[in-house]
Amino acid sequence: MTRTQNDEKLMAEGYRKAMDLLGECSRPEGFLASPTDDENYRRIWGRDSVIIGLAALLTEDKELHDTFKRSLETLARHQGPHGEIPSNVDPKSQRVSFGGMAGRVDADLWFVIGCGEYWKATGDRDFIGKMLPVIEKVRFLLGAWQFNNRGLLYIPATGDWADEYLHNGYVLYDQLLYLQVLRTIGEIRTHWHDSHDHRLDEQKSRLKHLIRDNYWFTDDADVPDDVYHDVIYQKGKKIAAGIKNRYWMSFFSPHGYGYRFDALANIFASLFDVADEGRRRLVDRYIEQELADEKLKLVPAFHPVITPVDKDWEELHIIFSYHFKNRPYEYHNGGLWPMITGFYVADLSRRGLMDAAREYLIGIHRANRMDMEGEAWGFPEYVHGKEHTPGGTRHQGWSAAAAVIGHNVLKGKEMFRIHG
Repeated sequence: MTRTQNDEKLMAEGYRKAMDLLGECSRPEGFLASPTDDENYRRIWGRDSVIIGLAALLTEDKELHDTFKRSLETLARHQGPHGEIPSNVDPKSQRVSFGGMAGRVDADLWFVIGCGEYWKATGDRDFIGKMLPVIEKVRFLLGAWQFNNRGLLYIPATGDWADEYLHNGYVLYDQLLYLQVLRTIGEIRTHWHDSHDHRLDEQKSRLKHLIRDNYWFTDDADVPDDVYHDVIYQKGKKIAAGIKNRYWMSFFSPHGYGYRFDALANIFASLFDVADEGRRRLVDRYIEQELADEKLKLVPAFHPVITPVDKDWEELHIIFSYHFKNRPYEYHNGGLWPMITGFYVADLSRRGLMDAAREYLIGIHRANRMDMEGEAWGFPEYVHGKEHTPGGTRHQGWSAAAAVIGHNVLKGKEMFRIHG
C-alpha cells in the first residue's frame, strides 16, 4: 500500500473514530469535555463544549446538533448574577464553576459565538430568542471587563484556556474572540430587530483597528493611530527587534509585552480576517520554519518553550490547578495540540492552501491514533513536543473535534458562518 493509500485509510478511520468519540461525549445536558473520569473533564464546559459543538455543526448528524443546543442551554441556565457564563457545569451534581483563582473570560466569549453559530446553522429562531437576554447580560459584562472603556478586554492571570500559563492583561486570543462575539451579536440583533446597531458597528471597527495596531510590530518608525499606550508600545517594539514582521504579539499589560508565539491567537487573526494576506504569509512562514515537525505535523500552544534556566520558569512552576503540567514540551509549554491544529486546518483550507491543510489533518489523525493506557485511538489532549508521546487526558473531545473540523473544511465547508 502506498503512502497516499495509507493516508487515505488513516483519514477515513480517523474520522469514524472521531465521530464515535463525539457521540460518547454526548449527554442529555450537552457535550462533556471528555467521557474519561479524570479531574474535572467529565463536565459541560463553556469552552470545550462549544468547540466540540462547532465541529458537530459541520456534520449532518442532527443528534449531535441537538447535543450542542443542550450544551448552550445548560450553560445559560447556570448563568451568574452579573452575566457570567460558567467555566463548567457538573451534570451529575449540578455543581457550577466560574473558574479557579480567576474567572474564565473566554467561557463567555465562546458561549456567544456558539449561540450564533448554532442559530445560523439550524435557523432555530426560537432558540436565539430565548438566548437574547442571556447574551445581552454577557455583552454588558464584557463591556465592564474592559475596565477603562477603551475597547480591549483585560484578562486576569489564569483567565482563559491557557489557565496554567504566563499571560495576562490585554491578551490577543481573547480580543479576537471578542471581535467575533461583537460580530455575532450584531448579526443576531440585525435579524431580530431588523435594524443595524450603529454603536455596535463602531465598536467592532475600533476593536479591529486596536488589534491591528497594537499586536503586530513593523520596522516602520511611525506610531500607529490606535496605540493603546504609547510608552508601553514604544518599549515593546524596541525589545521585539528580532521578531518584527514575523507574528502577532501574544499580550501586553502595564508590565510590557509578551513575546512568545501564541498559536491560537495567530490562527484566529487570520481566520477572523484581521490579518491581511501579507501577515498571513509571514505567520505561515514562521510556523513552517520554526515550529513544524516533519514527523508529526501539529502546532504547539506556545513557543519558544520555557525551560528551568529561563527567567519565567519560577513563575510558571507555581501556576497550576491540581499538579504541575507545564514541563518543557508539555501541555501549554510547547505541547503539540490537535485542537489548535484543527483551527489551522480550517484557516489553511479557507485560503485555498489545501495541500498544507491536508498534511496538518493527517498530523491530527496520527496524534489521535496514539495508544493511551494500552488502548489505540487514545485521542490525547496534547502530544509531547519533542518525544511525540501522548499527554494529558485521553479521549479528549476537542481532539476528536479537530479531526471532524479538518475533514469537513477540506470538503469546502466554512468553519464560521458569521463573518465581519
